[in-house]
This record gives sequence, structure tokens and C-alpha cells, in this order.
Amino acid sequence: MELNEKQAAILEVAEKLFAENGFDGTSVRQIAREANINIAMISYYFGSKEKLLDALLYHRLAGFRHEMEKVMLDKGDHMHKVDRMVALIVTRIHRNRRAYKVVSFEYSNPSRQVSFENYIRRKKDNYSMIEKLIKSGQKAGVFSKKVNIPLLIPTILGTYFHFYNHRKFFEALHGLDGKQTVEDYVNTTLIRHIQQTVKALLTYEMPRGKSQIN
Repeated sequence: MELNEKQAAILEVAEKLFAENGFDGTSVRQIAREANINIAMISYYFGSKEKLLDALLYHRLAGFRHEMEKVMLDKGDHMHKVDRMVALIVTRIHRNRRAYKVVSFEYSNPSRQVSFENYIRRKKDNYSMIEKLIKSGQKAGVFSKKVNIPLLIPTILGTYFHFYNHRKFFEALHGLDGKQTVEDYVNTTLIRHIQQTVKALLTYEMPRGKSQIN
């Protein structure tokens, strides 16, 4: 579903308020006031606050499968495709980090009233594309068959969010001001580091007779 200018503006405001105040802490009235529209327009376009959140997550996830298909069709080798995959994931979560914050808070809330069924289904679909790429590399003998594929995404997301959520510390540690900003660091140094980490995990072979836990 293509968004018109007004719908896109409503989602932008809702995303900001959900990230700042939580889903339950944000009212439709607040969204309407900040978006400079009347409440009826939100009902007209989205139906309810729950459906508005669902639309927000849908549009933030939209396009990933198409982008991953382009990665899969790349004429480069498997290592190059992994580099592209990591760069794609990190740039998307960096761009949509407020939506991820909303999901993280609401999904872990034991009293949440929001259904994440559609979100989970789309995420599984996206994960299947990543799994397809890794299994292709395993079949070609490039990647280890012992790698835990489902844990690769938490490795990528965890590294990014630890850095971003503690960016004030890293700004002081690396002097990220003036010539190099956090934005530049994410798009260069951090992406390269995560690419190296993921490729190391994909090619690591446990020595025979060695336990994974000492």
C-alpha cells in the first residue's frame, strides 16, 4: 500500500511519540495534535491506534525482501553477498531505529494489548531470505555448517544497538565530533566491524574434540 503525504506524516509523528512515550502512553489525540490534523482523519486512514502501529511497522519493514533478492542475485561471491547483507540490515535499522525501539518496548511489556502477529510473520519472511543466503554458502563449502544461523541477526542487532544506545560514551571514546559524526561512524567503521564479525562466525570451524563450553 502506497502512502499519501498525509498518511506518511501521521506515521512519522506516531513513530516519534510511541518511541518517546510508549504505545499506551500515547493517545490518538496527541498524535492528531502534533500532526496538526483532526482525530477523525486518523480513524479514516488507519481505523484505530493498534492498526496505526501495524501500518507503521509494515512500512518500516517493507522493501527488505526486495533488497535481499537483489543481494542474492549479485554476481559477487558469497563473502561479498554477506557484506551487502550486513550493510543492508545495519543501514535499515539505523534509519528505522525509532520503530525498533517501539517494538522492543511493547513486545517485552507483559501487559501489552498490541498484537504482533503480522510483524512476526513479516520478520520470519525476512529471516528466511537471510537463511537462504547462508545455506547457499554452506552448500558451496564457503561457510561452516555448524554456524547458528538464527543467532546471526541478534549478533548484528545487538552490536548496533549497544553502540547506538551508548553513543555518548563512544563519542567521548573515539572523539566522534567535528570531522566524524556518529552517523559517519555507523556507515563506515561499525558496518565494517560487523561484516568482519559475521564472516568470522560463518567461516569458523570448531577444532575436533573441543567443547563449545570450557
